[in-house]
Amino acid sequence: MPYFAALEVGGTKVNVAAGSGPDDLQTLRIPTRAPQETWPEVLRALETLSQGRAFDAIGIASFGPIDVNPQSPTFGRFRKTPKPGWSGFDLLSPLTEAYPEVPIGLDTDVNGAALGEKRWGGAKDLDTFVYVTVGTGLGVGLVVADQPVHGLLHPEAGHIRVRRHPDDTYAGHCPFHGDCCEGLSSGPAIEARTGQKAETLPPVHGVWGMVGDYLGQLFCNLALITSAQRILVGGGVGLNEPVLRASRQTCHRLLNSYLEALESAESMDIYIQGAHLGDRAGMLGAIELARRALD
Repeated sequence: MPYFAALEVGGTKVNVAAGSGPDDLQTLRIPTRAPQETWPEVLRALETLSQGRAFDAIGIASFGPIDVNPQSPTFGRFRKTPKPGWSGFDLLSPLTEAYPEVPIGLDTDVNGAALGEKRWGGAKDLDTFVYVTVGTGLGVGLVVADQPVHGLLHPEAGHIRVRRHPDDTYAGHCPFHGDCCEGLSSGPAIEARTGQKAETLPPVHGVWGMVGDYLGQLFCNLALITSAQRILVGGGVGLNEPVLRASRQTCHRLLNSYLEALESAESMDIYIQGAHLGDRAGMLGAIELARRALD
């Protein structure tokens, strides 16, 4: 049985794990601070989890934007990110120095989570699907023909422009685009509007319908552009049931029966689903990235 190391690098925490799959993962959690503080702790956590056993491969599912092109001279470096201190940080070099003979697979956190859902979750029967996570930010991973999509960088569909909800006067949280979908739908945008963290709000709060409307616009665009067979939604905001319900309603209304497979309102319950792996999707996706790197 291969023994993998897996890193899920998030904006607030880094999950470090070792194992082969869902049944045997051992995980340590590290707060995400400046990279010069965080990464030595990551390396120590890997050493602890290894228990003297060699890793067969390492998988990394990281927040971005990050260069995920192995042929690029800046492979593994963060691009411009609002996370203080992380722009330009080389995530890979400390790992390749510590584990010079171990293959490493790297992708975005959402592409990683998508691959986790493909192997163990809600996309096992699909070859073209989308994974969307909504929490501190809004990330979109796209898998086509069993492979995550890359190109100029990687999908950044969270930054598409959306039509404003008529009751929304908030300027937007995104430091680059203001009122893009992420800037209006993410956890910080919800807190800025309401004065409360999203997880403390009651299920009947009016902000959920507003956020669901923005996400429904995103899902409509994704359905039309990618022809995805399913949209899986994760993250603390994305898995909120009032948000999912409102997003399905908006997506169905905007499609207006144009896609025959999604003509009925009931079809949206199957088309837009909460991630089956929940908050384990990214961690298991990193394991799948390690497996692919070994192969």
